[in-house]
Amino acid sequence: MHDPQALVERVESLVHEDVGRNITALFAAARGGLHRAAATLAAAPEAKVGIITGFYVPRGTPAAAETDGPVGAAVLAKALGAVGMPCRLATDTPCAAACRAALLGAGIGEVPVDVAAVGGSVDELTASWRAAGVTHAISIERCGRSADGAPRNMRGLDIGSYTAALDELFLAGPWATIAIGDGGNEIGMGAIPRSMIAAHVAHGETIACVTPAQNLIVAGVSNWGAWALIAALAALRADWRPHLLGCLNEGLDRTILAALVENGPAVDGVSLVQAMTVDNLDLATHHRKLREIRGLFEPPDGV
Repeated sequence: MHDPQALVERVESLVHEDVGRNITALFAAARGGLHRAAATLAAAPEAKVGIITGFYVPRGTPAAAETDGPVGAAVLAKALGAVGMPCRLATDTPCAAACRAALLGAGIGEVPVDVAAVGGSVDELTASWRAAGVTHAISIERCGRSADGAPRNMRGLDIGSYTAALDELFLAGPWATIAIGDGGNEIGMGAIPRSMIAAHVAHGETIACVTPAQNLIVAGVSNWGAWALIAALAALRADWRPHLLGCLNEGLDRTILAALVENGPAVDGVSLVQAMTVDNLDLATHHRKLREIRGLFEPPDGV
């Protein structure tokens, strides 16, 4: 078997594929983040994970949560649960139905969902996470605060009237923080200099999130980042590998996405339409990436 760290680095290189956002510099800045994130989970004796996701698209048809984020969060919760890490998920009212649909699609509808009201306090959610003994917070594709405090989408639109301040939950605990993003405006991207995001990403000066993470994973698509984290854990923990790799399959991904799109509903954050796509990429494209990641763990032909 490959050296575990080298295998994680190969996984990271696969998800460092720019799909049109000009984020190659962000990949370089975050390199090594996948290994650090996986290592902190793999070494935890009794990890309990809180996942934050849900990115509302007010100009979607219909206005709804986007497909990137909840799918990866559901796969991640299923995989972590399979190796004994109980999870809970936090989102806000506009994205709650989509997140629940994704969890149901993954067959883990029992995962607790904590819902924050837009414009309200997250103190109650924070208390719930503390009471539950959360040890690790993972944010995936969750719009975070920009320099002036407003959360902004990739087009520079202030979506604060649809977005609860879950940055505060992410930073409020004794938990280690892990973030996954793909555009510079997500929770955790504050770990990268704002000037770098401004120099490379469209509207970067305006949209760059200032909320940091101890461990940042940047991927071409945030759902890919969730797959990468699962694969990195499989590289570091051979005893967990069968359970984790079992969650990296096209059928599960398709089922979750279908449940999310149909029952959330949810829309593609780039095309703005209700479709079985993520970031305007079809399932065939995503599943090629999934097979590439899983293929790193399969023996060469003839072995």
